Amino acid sequence: MTQFSVLDLCPITQGGSAAQSLRNTLDLAQHAERWGFNRYWLAEHHSMPGIASAATSVVIGHVAQGTSTIRVGAGGIMLPNHSPLVIAEQFGTLASLFPGRIDLGLGRAPGSDPVTARALRRNLASDPDQFPQDVLELIGYFAPAEPGQSVMAIPGVGLNVPLWILGSSLFGAQVAAALGLPFAFASHFAPAMLMQAIDIYRARFQPSAQLRKPHVMLGFNVFAAATDAEARLLASSMQQAFVNLRSGRPSQLPPPLEGYEEQLPPQARQLLADVLTCSAVGSPQTVRTAITAFIARTQADELMITAQIFDHAARLRSYEIAADIQKTL
Repeated sequence: MTQFSVLDLCPITQGGSAAQSLRNTLDLAQHAERWGFNRYWLAEHHSMPGIASAATSVVIGHVAQGTSTIRVGAGGIMLPNHSPLVIAEQFGTLASLFPGRIDLGLGRAPGSDPVTARALRRNLASDPDQFPQDVLELIGYFAPAEPGQSVMAIPGVGLNVPLWILGSSLFGAQVAAALGLPFAFASHFAPAMLMQAIDIYRARFQPSAQLRKPHVMLGFNVFAAATDAEARLLASSMQQAFVNLRSGRPSQLPPPLEGYEEQLPPQARQLLADVLTCSAVGSPQTVRTAITAFIARTQADELMITAQIFDHAARLRSYEIAADIQKTL
């Protein structure tokens, strides 16, 4: 059975605040735990007016402290922004505080623009192409200490925190397969190489101490409501935010706008059509049909469901509908 999990960007709504966003995140996580979602992941983005999860490990601690059974993790940490040792210490601390519940998803994108990336690192000397070596270094910090080892992550050493490789291209699939790690593909906003990435990962997978067979998790947008029309209206907030971002005008999550997509120029409509193909928007039955077809096409082991919805109550309801669907698949 395909498991369902939650990806949360801690959306800051127009006129709202990061504080309210973080309260909503914990509330959603507590509901997700009760509804049976498998894991709750938070993503690293920087200098984004509409995203409150920049200090990702801190927010993970906030969510894990307020829940008791659901797995909590990063989807993901953008490793080129950090030294592997620092991440090992952060997630070793989280795993010590919340044993058996912490995941560490790793990506090689900056999660920001070049100016912000420079502000994060003070220079751009880190090389995204060194990502596989950085992952191996991180794995080493979580392994039992070797005799004479001079640098150790404390907490972290010996904890074997589960690692995931994230990707939106073929590179991540190749890294995950070579290292024998689970693979999460960002099909919720970058679906172009989805099927090719899955095929490469499954064909080239090498078993590891962490994972004996391939495990594929796919990002998927769900906007579920009582009717198709209501769900389309809810989805317009995310559509506005995405067009704003791609136009170089990142924004807080706007309120829904009736007829938004129809008002867009053809180029923007095509952009949304291309990037949001891995989505289900509609009534429970419409969403069920779309999810069932997506799982049949991809044979996903897990769906990482995201829903950028302006109204918190409507967002909760959308996830509840998704949870109800998962129970019947």
